[in-house]
Amino acid sequence: MGFIEAIILGLVQGLTEFLPISSSAHLRIVGELLPGATDPGATFTAITQIGTELAVILYFRKDIVRIIGRWFRHFGSTGGVHSAGIPKNDPDVRLGWLIIIGTLPIVVIGFLAQDTIRSVFRSLWIIAIVLIVFGLILGLADYLGRKIRPLDKMTYRHGIAIGLAQVLALVPGVSRSGATMTMGLSLGYTRPAAARFGFLLAIPAVFGSGLYELVHSFGEPKGVYGYPETLVATAVAFVVGYLVIAFLMRYIEKRSFLPFVVYRVVLGVVLLVLLSMGAIQPL
Repeated sequence: MGFIEAIILGLVQGLTEFLPISSSAHLRIVGELLPGATDPGATFTAITQIGTELAVILYFRKDIVRIIGRWFRHFGSTGGVHSAGIPKNDPDVRLGWLIIIGTLPIVVIGFLAQDTIRSVFRSLWIIAIVLIVFGLILGLADYLGRKIRPLDKMTYRHGIAIGLAQVLALVPGVSRSGATMTMGLSLGYTRPAAARFGFLLAIPAVFGSGLYELVHSFGEPKGVYGYPETLVATAVAFVVGYLVIAFLMRYIEKRSFLPFVVYRVVLGVVLLVLLSMGAIQPL
């Protein structure tokens, strides 16, 4: 049953990582509903997220190569566009710096709050409430946001604000993409711009977290799922995640986040009911 459950969880990770509905919350909930009826754990979650981030790199590979190339080249520039480099006010150079700076808050808080993340934050009571509250906040931001700013006009102040919003993703139920897109929409960016920056911003944080958990898992007692099962789940998450990114980027060109808001609220309410009835355990 281990591999079957791992495949199911990998599918869930791939389906939910990029939608603003929280992959960590879904892994936590689905883990309780599977025959093993247990929390997959923060380590399993972090490692399988490497698969979905590989999907981000593949999908946005042209953007990533361009941003990295121009970021490095700008160090040789004296301010104008010439053969020696790229101007320091170039949009791609600014994005490169914003991804670096915007990653720092979640790295620091994530490291300092490890014990809380692994225990208190994984309570299904907290997850249920967070799903509802942040779902409604996303709905308000999508409805009230001006949605006129393109990605190449992102300022340092706005990029840092979105980086701070990413810290909220440490709480299962918030959703990394949901938090960053909510902040982006609140600041007036278009849906595609908010989503694209949020996905690019997540790459260093998720890879760092996944690799950290992978290294620290060596020599420790075996968790719910071993390395073979976790590898399978990660591979499934990669394939499914790529397809979901492609779908979402097309979807938000013309449609709102309302279906995801409704889904979050309904899921949160159902989860609260099940917890109240004792049908599932909160921890």
